[in-house]
Amino acid sequence: MSIEWVNRAVDGIRAWGREKGVEVDVDEVRLLCDYASDYLEVDELGDFRPGTFEELLLEIYPRKVIAPPESAPETVAAARTLVEFLLDTGEIGSKTAARMRATIDEIEPEMPDALADTTKFGMAKSIFSAISADSLDLADPGAVQRAVDEAGDGEACDCPGCAPLPPVRLAAPAELARAVRDVPLLREAHGLVAWMAGGGRTTTVRKALRVKDARQVAEELGVERPALAWRLAVDLGLVRVDGTAVLPGEGFRPLGSRPDEEVLDLWAGTVQFLIEAPMDITGEDIVDEELYSIHDLLYRVQAPVPVEAIGDYLREAASGRPSGRLEAALEDLARAGTVQRTADGLTLTPHGLWGLRLMYEEMGMEAPIAADLAEGDASGLIGGLISDGLPEEVAERDIVTWLSRRTPEEAASELLAAVVGAPAEVRGIAVTIVDRLGEEAAPVVRTYLADAELRPHAIHWLSARGLDAPSLTQDELLWVSVDMLALALPAAEADPEGFAENIAVSGPAPHLIEHMWRVDHPDVVEVLELLGNTLPDRTAAKAARKAAFKARSRGIR
Repeated sequence: MSIEWVNRAVDGIRAWGREKGVEVDVDEVRLLCDYASDYLEVDELGDFRPGTFEELLLEIYPRKVIAPPESAPETVAAARTLVEFLLDTGEIGSKTAARMRATIDEIEPEMPDALADTTKFGMAKSIFSAISADSLDLADPGAVQRAVDEAGDGEACDCPGCAPLPPVRLAAPAELARAVRDVPLLREAHGLVAWMAGGGRTTTVRKALRVKDARQVAEELGVERPALAWRLAVDLGLVRVDGTAVLPGEGFRPLGSRPDEEVLDLWAGTVQFLIEAPMDITGEDIVDEELYSIHDLLYRVQAPVPVEAIGDYLREAASGRPSGRLEAALEDLARAGTVQRTADGLTLTPHGLWGLRLMYEEMGMEAPIAADLAEGDASGLIGGLISDGLPEEVAERDIVTWLSRRTPEEAASELLAAVVGAPAEVRGIAVTIVDRLGEEAAPVVRTYLADAELRPHAIHWLSARGLDAPSLTQDELLWVSVDMLALALPAAEADPEGFAENIAVSGPAPHLIEHMWRVDHPDVVEVLELLGNTLPDRTAAKAARKAAFKARSRGIR
């Protein structure tokens, strides 16, 4: 985005408003210009066209901006003001202005519905929309608990910031302690104390690091942010300042020689310092203001969040104020040890997860630990995979471990027996795990050809391995199609945009969909309605809606 032209435009419209006596919503105008620049290749005011407003207000805003439907009139009003400014300053002609006004008139009644349409939500908005600063100040670590305490009516709050924390899987204490010993910021804090005390150096009268010492320790020890490392050392009690004299704190010793329990105690204090302390942690104001909400989001999602999504959220939380050094700020945060960058985005480190969970507990929040699914039977494994919300890599590790403790025949027998007569989601989990097994499981799988619900899956399993198997009848093909789509219903509800993208590539053909209404499956209506609302192919979507109507009608008789 060209921030320069946007800043000039905002300054210009602010001055124009004062001169003309026009009230200008500067924040909304800035957002319009920002998003036009970012997504619609608008590089100057003269690039605005009637179609620009249509895409901005009906496509970009619903996808990116966290705003309730009732806020639409404010945005529409800002768009109209921008048009008058463009006309008055000669950026557009009168005919273009007239077309723009007509376009905005058409947009106005449609925009509230567009803002409320969850299928339009982009990645960042889907993740962050419910933790807006307008509804709950998540920059304040105590805000969640106070919101619960102040409710006072016994009713559960339904905002995600107050939702129960998901179960998490923690690494072993020894593994966590090893990782903490390698945290750059904590190592720098120890090294800085030893350097200051060993060299007989002094602080300022306010017990802060002297500028010359900060410069020297950066050069000699490679401490990237000496002031931050010093504040952490003081907060953890690693150092004692007598007047201006620097002395090691009680029991100070190198990080590498501390026992695991002591290291983890230091780390718990470090996490609290990073998240709760109202001070410069990364050098980027927007990031520092939202440190709690960023960490809380990563804890709840338990998966990498793309940096682009975090950047979108930060800009929205800061009312369009740009974040000039997000990448550098996140690198600083990674050096602090609570988060790490992966190929897929930002996520908590194992020790960051551990420290955050401990902080939640000290705040009085329930922070459950996920059970090891590999220790249970088939029902426990399947139930845990459905309900525990484990990260994909943790769930995968549990599945692999569970299978490694059984022969293919034993695994197939346990899994399939556990889901006879079960709902589609439960059955689907078992079937996908059995699909990993080799031909040794074939005798067990064959025994389920006699089960009406598992028979189509068993036929598919055998056929996929080139083994003798009955042919799927047309009715069985339709039934298994509905059954596998029913398995996707929870995922589609959680991520409609992602489901729509997947179904566009691998969805059933229209000629198959139009016969699905005949299937005797408890989820057939819900499946067809989902297809009708998400299939990008209009013919297929229309076929699904017609089939859903027939299925509902059949159910009434």
